[in-house]
Amino acid sequence: MKFVQIIDFETERLDEMEQLLEEAGQRLADRAGGGPTHRMLLKDRDHPRRYLALIEFESYDEAMRNSDDPETSRMAEQLGALCLGERVYTNCDLLDARDLK
Repeated sequence: MKFVQIIDFETERLDEMEQLLEEAGQRLADRAGGGPTHRMLLKDRDHPRRYLALIEFESYDEAMRNSDDPETSRMAEQLGALCLGERVYTNCDLLDARDLK
């Protein structure tokens, strides 16, 4: 079953965060094993510093392997330093996803 982690965070430094993610994606492109398969980034229209990142994995086990990777831990620390306050993580099993048009 696919797995999605939702990360709720606030930042005023989104450009720097996106640069870190781009660099990490390039480094990890040839890595064997399952990293994230899909990512969505949402901006809260009512709270302009608040974002929700939806990160999809093939399974919960793949997500946990990714979390245990030292490169992932380093990137999470760097991203956390760019956040205002604490990040909130929500772990979800993906029950349904479809295009509606």
